[in-house]
Amino acid sequence: MESVNQTTLGEFILLAFSDLGQLQHLLFFIILSVFIICIVGNVTIIILVKTEPSLHTPMYFFISVLSALETTFVSSIIPKLLANLIVADRKISFIGCFFQAFTSHTLGTAECYLLAVMAFDRHLAINNPLNYLTIMTYEFSVKLAFLPLIVGFVCIIIPTILIAGLDFCGPNKINLFYCDLVVVQSLACSYYSISQAVTSFMAFISTVVPFTIIIGFYVHIIIIILLIQSPNGKVRAFSTCSSHLSVTCLYYITGIIVYVIPKGKTYDKFLALLYTVITPLLNPFIYTYRNKDVKKALLKLTSY
Repeated sequence: MESVNQTTLGEFILLAFSDLGQLQHLLFFIILSVFIICIVGNVTIIILVKTEPSLHTPMYFFISVLSALETTFVSSIIPKLLANLIVADRKISFIGCFFQAFTSHTLGTAECYLLAVMAFDRHLAINNPLNYLTIMTYEFSVKLAFLPLIVGFVCIIIPTILIAGLDFCGPNKINLFYCDLVVVQSLACSYYSISQAVTSFMAFISTVVPFTIIIGFYVHIIIIILLIQSPNGKVRAFSTCSSHLSVTCLYYITGIIVYVIPKGKTYDKFLALLYTVITPLLNPFIYTYRNKDVKKALLKLTSY
């Protein structure tokens, strides 16, 4: 039997929050406000690290890269959601859907691995403080910052190509506000066990592997801190990684809530908002309020 061409549908429908009726307008203003604050907060972190000499260290460089990733991540999802809420523009083209899915998943994977890189940076600073700046040069930091993007690209491009190559001829409604590869895959008319297996394997590589690396580094960091004799030394050592630890916990806890809990619940989309909007919003505030150097730089910037 002749297979149906994958472009038969031509587009998908993002249902988003269409079941909320007029409340969508209120949700639009809430999400728009959060989106603006998120962008401003992350861009502010980038500007501070770029312009303030006291923040020209590997740790703050990685923080600025994380802010850049999160700015791009939310920008790949939220504008379409806002259009959906205010003008009921729920259609997204076949190509547009896969481009959004590829971009958001690549950036999400890159964030996971960047958090692992930042854990390595904190481990090196605490375990080998005398040689830290000698090893963690600017050139090395840039290479480490690019590594997560490369890993993210490789992990996501393969399942994206496989899923995009499936036949889509039936239902085209996505009960989310953005294109998720797993959800889109479930709409395929053709056999997708191979792409499903590849997607699951890449999801493991994208999330579990960097999480395991982070856990390994922090177990060793805790052991090193416990061996420090001075109480003040212990506090100083832990304070250097407290912000990163807070952001990592927030990122993975919200991710687990979104992707591990049983699906099909009415609040799934609100939990997805937690992961895609609220977490990127909170990260700049965590680094601002938990870090004395960033607070000083911010006060210096606002005093002009």
